[in-house]
Amino acid sequence: MLSNSVQDYLKALYEMGGESEMIGTGAVAARLAVTPASVTSMLQKLAASDAPLVHYKKHRGARLTDEGLGKALEILRHHRLVELFLHETLGFGWDEVHDQAEKLEHVISEELEDRIARQLGDPVVDPHGHPIPTKDGRMPVRHEKRLIDLPAATPARISRVADHDTEMLRYLGGLGLVLNARIEIVEKSPFDGPILVRIMDGDRVQALGRRVASQVHVMLDSATEMAAMPNHDNTNSDAGDSNA
Repeated sequence: MLSNSVQDYLKALYEMGGESEMIGTGAVAARLAVTPASVTSMLQKLAASDAPLVHYKKHRGARLTDEGLGKALEILRHHRLVELFLHETLGFGWDEVHDQAEKLEHVISEELEDRIARQLGDPVVDPHGHPIPTKDGRMPVRHEKRLIDLPAATPARISRVADHDTEMLRYLGGLGLVLNARIEIVEKSPFDGPILVRIMDGDRVQALGRRVASQVHVMLDSATEMAAMPNHDNTNSDAGDSNA
Protein backbone atom coordinates (compact mmCIF):
# COMPACT_ATOMS: atom_id res chain seq x y z
CA MET A 1 0.00 0.00 0.00
CA LEU A 2 1.28 3.43 -0.94
CA SER A 3 0.75 6.23 1.55
CA ASN A 4 -1.77 8.94 0.73
CA SER A 5 1.10 11.39 0.29
CA VAL A 6 2.89 9.19 -2.24
CA GLN A 7 -0.34 8.71 -4.17
CA ASP A 8 -0.83 12.49 -4.28
CA TYR A 9 2.69 12.96 -5.68
CA LEU A 10 2.25 10.34 -8.39
CA LYS A 11 -1.13 11.70 -9.49
CA ALA A 12 0.17 15.28 -9.50
CA LEU A 13 3.18 14.32 -11.63
CA TYR A 14 0.92 12.61 -14.14
CA GLU A 15 -1.49 15.52 -14.35
CA MET A 16 1.42 17.91 -14.90
CA GLY A 17 2.85 15.89 -17.79
CA GLY A 18 5.30 13.78 -15.83
CA GLU A 19 4.54 10.74 -17.96
CA SER A 20 6.95 11.99 -20.62
CA GLU A 21 8.88 15.00 -19.29
CA MET A 22 10.75 16.15 -16.20
CA ILE A 23 8.63 18.24 -13.84
CA GLY A 24 10.50 20.74 -11.66
CA THR A 25 10.30 20.55 -7.88
CA GLY A 26 8.99 24.12 -7.67
CA ALA A 27 6.03 23.31 -9.89
CA VAL A 28 5.22 20.19 -7.86
CA ALA A 29 5.51 22.18 -4.63
CA ALA A 30 3.06 24.79 -5.92
CA ARG A 31 0.63 22.10 -7.10
CA LEU A 32 0.62 20.27 -3.76
CA ALA A 33 1.01 23.35 -1.54
CA VAL A 34 4.16 22.03 0.16
CA THR A 35 7.73 23.31 0.40
CA PRO A 36 10.29 22.62 -2.37
CA ALA A 37 12.48 20.93 0.23
CA SER A 38 9.67 18.49 1.03
CA VAL A 39 9.23 17.75 -2.65
CA THR A 40 12.94 17.10 -3.15
CA SER A 41 12.99 14.72 -0.19
CA MET A 42 9.96 12.78 -1.41
CA LEU A 43 11.15 12.52 -5.01
CA GLN A 44 14.55 11.26 -3.90
CA LYS A 45 12.79 8.66 -1.76
CA LEU A 46 10.56 7.51 -4.63
CA ALA A 47 13.54 7.28 -6.97
CA ALA A 48 15.67 5.29 -4.52
CA SER A 49 13.24 2.46 -3.75
CA ASP A 50 13.78 -1.11 -4.99
CA ALA A 51 11.07 -0.52 -7.60
CA PRO A 52 11.50 3.20 -8.38
CA LEU A 53 8.31 5.12 -9.03
CA VAL A 54 10.07 8.18 -10.49
CA HIS A 55 13.25 9.11 -12.30
CA TYR A 56 14.81 12.02 -10.38
CA LYS A 57 17.62 14.37 -11.40
CA LYS A 58 18.92 17.17 -9.24
CA HIS A 59 17.97 20.66 -10.51
CA ARG A 60 15.69 19.12 -13.15
CA GLY A 61 12.96 17.40 -11.17
CA ALA A 62 11.31 14.07 -11.86
CA ARG A 63 9.17 12.06 -14.23
CA LEU A 64 7.25 8.84 -13.69
CA THR A 65 8.75 5.41 -14.32
CA ASP A 66 6.54 2.77 -15.95
CA GLU A 67 5.76 1.48 -12.46
CA GLY A 68 4.93 4.96 -11.24
CA LEU A 69 2.75 5.64 -14.28
CA GLY A 70 0.74 2.49 -13.61
CA LYS A 71 0.17 3.53 -10.01
CA ALA A 72 -0.78 7.07 -11.01
CA LEU A 73 -3.38 5.82 -13.48
CA GLU A 74 -4.83 3.46 -10.87
CA ILE A 75 -5.24 6.37 -8.43
CA LEU A 76 -6.73 8.53 -11.16
CA ARG A 77 -9.21 5.79 -12.04
CA HIS A 78 -10.32 5.67 -8.40
CA HIS A 79 -10.67 9.45 -8.30
CA ARG A 80 -12.72 9.80 -11.46
CA LEU A 81 -14.99 6.84 -10.75
CA VAL A 82 -15.70 8.25 -7.29
CA GLU A 83 -16.47 11.65 -8.80
CA LEU A 84 -18.95 10.12 -11.21
CA PHE A 85 -20.57 7.98 -8.50
CA LEU A 86 -21.02 11.04 -6.28
CA HIS A 87 -22.46 13.01 -9.19
CA GLU A 88 -24.79 10.46 -10.77
CA THR A 89 -25.82 8.37 -7.78
CA LEU A 90 -25.70 10.79 -4.84
CA GLY A 91 -26.58 13.99 -6.68
CA PHE A 92 -23.47 16.06 -5.95
CA GLY A 93 -22.89 18.96 -8.34
CA TRP A 94 -19.95 18.86 -10.73
CA ASP A 95 -18.41 21.68 -8.69
CA GLU A 96 -18.60 19.61 -5.47
CA VAL A 97 -17.21 16.19 -6.37
CA HIS A 98 -13.49 16.93 -6.82
CA ASP A 99 -12.70 17.73 -3.19
CA GLN A 100 -14.73 14.75 -1.97
CA ALA A 101 -12.98 12.40 -4.37
CA GLU A 102 -9.55 13.71 -3.30
CA LYS A 103 -10.22 12.10 0.10
CA LEU A 104 -12.06 8.96 -0.98
CA GLU A 105 -9.64 7.96 -3.76
CA HIS A 106 -7.15 6.78 -1.13
CA VAL A 107 -9.44 4.44 0.76
CA ILE A 108 -11.61 2.56 -1.73
CA SER A 109 -10.66 -1.07 -2.34
CA GLU A 110 -10.23 -2.71 -5.74
CA GLU A 111 -13.46 -4.61 -5.12
CA LEU A 112 -15.35 -1.38 -4.44
CA GLU A 113 -13.80 0.20 -7.52
CA ASP A 114 -15.04 -2.71 -9.64
CA ARG A 115 -18.54 -2.51 -8.18
CA ILE A 116 -18.76 1.25 -8.75
CA ALA A 117 -17.65 0.76 -12.37
CA ARG A 118 -20.26 -1.97 -12.94
CA GLN A 119 -22.99 0.09 -11.26
CA LEU A 120 -22.23 3.03 -13.55
CA GLY A 121 -22.05 0.87 -16.68
CA ASP A 122 -18.25 0.96 -17.09
CA PRO A 123 -18.12 4.71 -17.85
CA VAL A 124 -15.39 6.30 -19.94
CA VAL A 125 -15.45 9.90 -18.62
CA ASP A 126 -15.97 11.63 -15.26
CA PRO A 127 -18.43 14.50 -14.60
CA HIS A 128 -15.95 17.03 -16.00
CA GLY A 129 -15.30 15.05 -19.20
CA HIS A 130 -11.87 13.72 -18.19
CA PRO A 131 -11.21 10.20 -19.53
CA ILE A 132 -11.29 7.43 -16.92
CA PRO A 133 -8.25 5.14 -17.17
CA THR A 134 -9.14 1.56 -17.99
CA LYS A 135 -8.80 -1.25 -15.47
CA ASP A 136 -5.66 -2.48 -17.24
CA GLY A 137 -3.97 0.93 -16.99
CA ARG A 138 -4.59 2.59 -20.35
CA MET A 139 -5.64 6.20 -20.81
CA PRO A 140 -8.07 6.74 -23.71
CA VAL A 141 -6.94 9.36 -26.24
CA ARG A 142 -9.50 11.73 -27.72
CA HIS A 143 -9.42 14.37 -30.46
CA GLU A 144 -9.83 17.63 -28.55
CA LYS A 145 -8.66 21.21 -28.62
CA ARG A 146 -8.91 24.11 -26.21
CA LEU A 147 -11.90 26.37 -26.69
CA ILE A 148 -9.52 29.33 -26.94
CA ASP A 149 -7.92 27.69 -30.02
CA LEU A 150 -11.20 26.93 -31.78
CA PRO A 151 -11.61 28.90 -35.05
CA ALA A 152 -14.58 31.26 -35.19
CA ALA A 153 -17.88 29.94 -36.58
CA THR A 154 -16.79 26.31 -36.07
CA PRO A 155 -19.49 24.21 -34.35
CA ALA A 156 -18.21 22.06 -31.49
CA ARG A 157 -19.26 20.41 -28.25
CA ILE A 158 -17.73 20.93 -24.83
CA SER A 159 -15.88 17.72 -24.02
CA ARG A 160 -13.82 18.52 -20.92
CA VAL A 161 -13.43 21.22 -18.27
CA ALA A 162 -10.62 21.63 -15.73
CA ASP A 163 -11.85 20.34 -12.37
CA HIS A 164 -9.59 22.05 -9.81
CA ASP A 165 -11.41 25.40 -9.63
CA THR A 166 -14.76 25.08 -7.87
CA GLU A 167 -15.77 28.68 -8.52
CA MET A 168 -15.03 28.40 -12.22
CA LEU A 169 -17.11 25.22 -12.52
CA ARG A 170 -19.99 26.94 -10.76
CA TYR A 171 -19.62 29.95 -13.07
CA LEU A 172 -19.56 27.86 -16.25
CA GLY A 173 -22.52 25.80 -15.08
CA GLY A 174 -24.51 28.97 -14.51
CA LEU A 175 -23.79 30.07 -18.09
CA GLY A 176 -24.88 26.72 -19.51
CA LEU A 177 -21.32 25.86 -20.60
CA VAL A 178 -21.52 22.25 -19.46
CA LEU A 179 -20.47 18.92 -20.95
CA ASN A 180 -21.86 18.28 -24.44
CA ALA A 181 -23.18 21.83 -24.79
CA ARG A 182 -23.06 22.80 -28.47
CA ILE A 183 -21.13 26.03 -28.98
CA GLU A 184 -19.24 28.14 -31.48
CA ILE A 185 -17.00 31.19 -31.17
CA VAL A 186 -18.58 34.35 -32.52
CA GLU A 187 -15.63 36.68 -32.08
CA LYS A 188 -12.19 36.83 -30.49
CA SER A 189 -11.37 40.32 -29.31
CA PRO A 190 -7.78 41.48 -29.98
CA PHE A 191 -5.15 42.27 -27.34
CA ASP A 192 -6.20 39.50 -24.92
CA GLY A 193 -9.79 40.74 -24.92
CA PRO A 194 -12.77 38.49 -24.20
CA ILE A 195 -14.05 35.70 -26.43
CA LEU A 196 -17.72 35.73 -27.45
CA VAL A 197 -19.21 32.24 -27.41
CA ARG A 198 -22.62 31.29 -28.78
CA ILE A 199 -24.43 28.52 -26.88
CA MET A 200 -26.58 26.80 -29.52
CA ASP A 201 -29.28 25.63 -27.12
CA GLY A 202 -31.15 28.87 -26.52
CA ASP A 203 -28.98 30.76 -29.01
CA ARG A 204 -27.30 32.84 -26.28
CA VAL A 205 -23.97 34.65 -26.55
CA GLN A 206 -21.65 34.86 -23.54
CA ALA A 207 -18.34 36.65 -23.09
CA LEU A 208 -15.53 34.56 -21.61
CA GLY A 209 -12.13 35.66 -20.38
CA ARG A 210 -9.20 33.92 -22.02
CA ARG A 211 -8.06 32.26 -18.80
CA VAL A 212 -11.43 30.56 -18.49
CA ALA A 213 -11.59 29.69 -22.19
CA SER A 214 -8.21 27.98 -21.94
CA GLN A 215 -9.61 25.61 -19.29
CA VAL A 216 -12.43 24.38 -21.54
CA HIS A 217 -11.82 21.72 -24.19
CA VAL A 218 -14.04 20.92 -27.15
CA MET A 219 -14.53 18.26 -29.79
CA LEU A 220 -15.59 19.22 -33.29
CA ASP A 221 -18.91 17.99 -34.66
CA SER A 222 -18.35 14.99 -36.94
CA ALA A 223 -19.56 16.85 -40.01
CA THR A 224 -17.17 19.71 -39.30
CA GLU A 225 -14.25 17.31 -38.88
CA MET A 226 -15.00 15.62 -42.20
CA ALA A 227 -15.32 18.93 -44.04
CA ALA A 228 -11.92 20.02 -42.68
CA MET A 229 -10.18 16.94 -44.09
CA PRO A 230 -8.47 17.32 -47.49
CA ASN A 231 -9.61 13.78 -48.38
CA HIS A 232 -12.83 12.51 -46.83
CA ASP A 233 -11.66 8.92 -47.21
CA ASN A 234 -8.74 9.58 -44.88
CA THR A 235 -9.70 8.42 -41.39
CA ASN A 236 -6.44 9.40 -39.68
CA SER A 237 -6.24 12.57 -37.60
CA ASP A 238 -3.95 14.08 -35.01
CA ALA A 239 -4.67 13.26 -31.37
CA GLY A 240 -4.84 16.89 -30.21
CA ASP A 241 -4.65 17.89 -26.56
CA SER A 242 -5.47 14.83 -24.40
CA ASN A 243 -4.13 15.94 -21.01
CA ALA A 244 -6.22 14.53 -18.08
